[in-house]
Amino acid sequence: MGVTGTILVVDDDPAICVVVGEALRRQGHRVKTAASIRERSVLMESFAPDVLITDVMLPDGDGLDGVAEILATRPDLNVIILSAQNTLNTAIRATEKGAFEYLPKPFDLNELTRAVADALGTRQSAEEPEGDVGLPHDGLPLVGRSPAMQEVYRTIARVLSNDLSILVLGESGTGKELVAEAIHSLGQRRTKPFVAINMAAIPRELIEAELFGYEKGAFTGAHARTAGKFEQAQGGTLFLDEIGDMPMEAQTRLLRVLQSGEVTTVGGSKPVRVNVRIIAATNKDLSLLIEDGRFRQDLYYRLNVVPIALPALRERREDVILLARHFLERAAQEGLPRKALADDAAQLLMTYHWPGNVRELQNLMQRLSVLSRENVITGDILRHMLPMDAVPADYAAPTDQLAHAVRDWAKRQLGVGLGQPNRALHDDLLAVVEPILLQEVLASVDGNQIRAAGLLGINRNTLRKKLTDYGLDPMQLRLND
Repeated sequence: MGVTGTILVVDDDPAICVVVGEALRRQGHRVKTAASIRERSVLMESFAPDVLITDVMLPDGDGLDGVAEILATRPDLNVIILSAQNTLNTAIRATEKGAFEYLPKPFDLNELTRAVADALGTRQSAEEPEGDVGLPHDGLPLVGRSPAMQEVYRTIARVLSNDLSILVLGESGTGKELVAEAIHSLGQRRTKPFVAINMAAIPRELIEAELFGYEKGAFTGAHARTAGKFEQAQGGTLFLDEIGDMPMEAQTRLLRVLQSGEVTTVGGSKPVRVNVRIIAATNKDLSLLIEDGRFRQDLYYRLNVVPIALPALRERREDVILLARHFLERAAQEGLPRKALADDAAQLLMTYHWPGNVRELQNLMQRLSVLSRENVITGDILRHMLPMDAVPADYAAPTDQLAHAVRDWAKRQLGVGLGQPNRALHDDLLAVVEPILLQEVLASVDGNQIRAAGLLGINRNTLRKKLTDYGLDPMQLRLND
């Protein structure tokens, strides 16, 4: 058994407290739970935990508030943040406050227990946290709450306080430059330039001049000394997009610059000292390019200090509707007609495979904002905008499918039961449909009955009675363990 310690779990959901508490106790830890910031404050004094696990949304305030102050007096304490607000903003705030780990809800119980073990195993005196240094949280460029994006957010949060080189991997249109912009605008170099260069968009013979600059007369058309991207980004961030398209000769010179921290202009002889953070991106498999002799392995190791893999949109379908409405709202803010998305259109968007990823979705929403005469975008309108083979001809929205299924069921029941006037078809249908609905809603909120009742539009006592009537145990629908 690993290192054991005292753990304080703060969450207003009793189910989470029970599950997490029991899991940690089985590993030998002493555990106490609290349901509010006030209770947390009391137990911080009397219980003096080694690790604090706290939710963000608590009944009496924001669970992140006060974390920096706690760590200022208890620098040996490790804090693990839990949050259903699965946004980059939350990940960044958790890191700023000095959190040891941030886990978005729904979280994997094994991952949480591993985080606790890591926190106990690395308890060392920490520098006093700086607290909230006023980073620009509003208008962040990345949108999405899917599990795939949570890992991206967590990695971004961890690299803001250092200058390690980043390699962003992902298909075209996934938002690789947005990641680079977020790291720059939230990091230590945010007051300095952010300079981007796309290797695939520059003629091979001009790449070195663009990157490193050139002297007057270095080549035909060089009428004056011109600073390259490295000098332009001095003190800031240089984003090297589509690095896989860089010619081998330019790769060699780039490696030399990264090793020495100095650039020499084309046609020049005097090196210039540069201080930039490098973020590179590619949609290609660099390991295959290395095998083919088209990419330098030593340069790959220089760039790939911290890799960030961006998921394709088809791998984060739960973000499609959130993104679509975000782009419609942005279009309205830019002066285009305001549009809403009907439920059948939203479902249709979910069925599409999005080969162009987020960029394709953004372009589609902008096109609809301009061309659609209707204020509400329906499935029929959307069908004409998507490629002909994008959606099956017999596609029906889930609400339509459910209506057809109920109609067929009713016809079958009536066909065999017309002679039974007291059959209670309504109760029969509810007995089939309602347990499924309850199970799915509870699973989506990790067994939290208060949130489930809110989604269902019923009070908690009614939900409890229904669960008892159907023999459903909400504890079996809790965290994804």
